[in-house]
Amino acid sequence: FDTGSQVNHNVFSLSSPARLVIDLKDVALATNLDAVDLSGSPIQRIRSAPRNGDDLRVVLDLKSDIKPRSFSLKPNKQYGHRLVIDLIDENGTRIEQANSPTLTEDASGKRDIVVVVDAGHGGEDPGAIGPRGTREKDVVLRMAKTLAALINEQPGYTAKLTRTGDYYIGLRNRTILARKYNADLFVSVHADAFRTPQPKGASVFALSQRGATSETARWLAQSENRSDLIGGAGSLSLEGRDDLLAGVLLDLSMTASINASLGVGSSVLGELGQVAELHKPGVEQAAFAVLKSPDIPSILVEAGFISNPTEEKNLSTDWYRSRLANAIMAGIDDYFQTTPPPGTLLAWNKRNGGSNAVSQYQIQRGDTLSAVARENQVTVNELMRFNGMNDDRVMVGQTIRIPSS
Repeated sequence: FDTGSQVNHNVFSLSSPARLVIDLKDVALATNLDAVDLSGSPIQRIRSAPRNGDDLRVVLDLKSDIKPRSFSLKPNKQYGHRLVIDLIDENGTRIEQANSPTLTEDASGKRDIVVVVDAGHGGEDPGAIGPRGTREKDVVLRMAKTLAALINEQPGYTAKLTRTGDYYIGLRNRTILARKYNADLFVSVHADAFRTPQPKGASVFALSQRGATSETARWLAQSENRSDLIGGAGSLSLEGRDDLLAGVLLDLSMTASINASLGVGSSVLGELGQVAELHKPGVEQAAFAVLKSPDIPSILVEAGFISNPTEEKNLSTDWYRSRLANAIMAGIDDYFQTTPPPGTLLAWNKRNGGSNAVSQYQIQRGDTLSAVARENQVTVNELMRFNGMNDDRVMVGQTIRIPSS
């Protein structure tokens, strides 16, 4: 429960039928309980009624008997006061709470993969500025919006943007947003710069092990982070762990996150290399703050050097940004088709031999978009829209996503 202040409460169970009663003192309900998604939870129905004038009683009709455990969480940077009710079955196993409706998950275990797309800089922070005055913050916002649109058009995926306009979001707040959205992947989009105009090419970064080590220490040192992992959106929980075990869990989570980041980063870099020059042949690693979420695979894509006059010009055009965004999407999809998160539509398709009704084709010498469209029984306009293209130009090696006809 999200509450305006710390709440005095009493929790008890009733049997025949199984119910959990939660009495809250001096509280009024400010949400519609009928809108809560109970899929996959032990709760059949939630009821509420005023009690003793200013109090509130909430009753959970349960599918079986459980043991409740309640505790309060103090406000932190992401949340206000919260009252947490754990539901524990007769074997002592904690039953996960029903997912929020924003998680895009259905009862059949076919939820969307959530990709949070982060446009770097913004507001008073312009980022790098090219020789012709092109601002990084503007270029990457347009590219992030294009990428998010491509992701949302792909069955089995949902995209969320950290910013949709010209305003600044702190680096840590960007990762907080990713955890709020229950992200399966965090992609931060930037444009590189150097003091001379010669450097060029796109890059992909993942968190370095050195950065992960320092981040583990930071998370353990700051109590609000521990609260975030107990009551927040992430998959890692430190509840009830001593410092030694918490450190081990964080270290394992960081290692798994880095490995996944390197995997998806390699896939994205491979696709980018088909449509743009690369600055380095492999995924680089650095201690960027936006890559330091302990339980979310994260990559940072440098779309090119805005300090290079040619790349500045390219990054200023819709068609070039669309090609890059399409390559990033193709790389993301390549990775998740092979390694889908559990409970997702892609995992269900892989397990059951299904299809997400989208295929990919790599442009060969002599191909035209009209020929590809004709071969796959779709229109040129459909291909352009599905791939975020502003014209019908294609390049050898470019990956085109083909919707079902």
